[in-house]
Amino acid sequence: MVDKIKLVQGDTRPSLVVTLTDENSGDPIDITDAAVRLKFRALGDETVRSTLVASNTDPTNGVCVFFWSDDPTALTGDQGPYEGEIEITFNDDTVQTVYDKLKFYVREDF
Repeated sequence: MVDKIKLVQGDTRPSLVVTLTDENSGDPIDITDAAVRLKFRALGDETVRSTLVASNTDPTNGVCVFFWSDDPTALTGDQGPYEGEIEITFNDDTVQTVYDKLKFYVREDF
């Protein structure tokens, strides 16, 4: 696993591919018919800067993709550390939040 995902201000790529697995069993989480969201904010800030909805590319194996281009303003904030939280809403309206937060660093563009 990457310690910190490095991004550049204003970019809309690369996409972020995630495989969601059960922390106890290691089995993939079936996200068929689920809505998977990435909440993105500056580290230490309480305000969510962006919420990206994933495309579930291989849902039975827990694979989904987040596209920064879905919110072109997501990476227009100040340079520095950011964090992301993944939340899964299943078709029965139950919610599971991935415990570990994703870590990002956004640097200034030239």
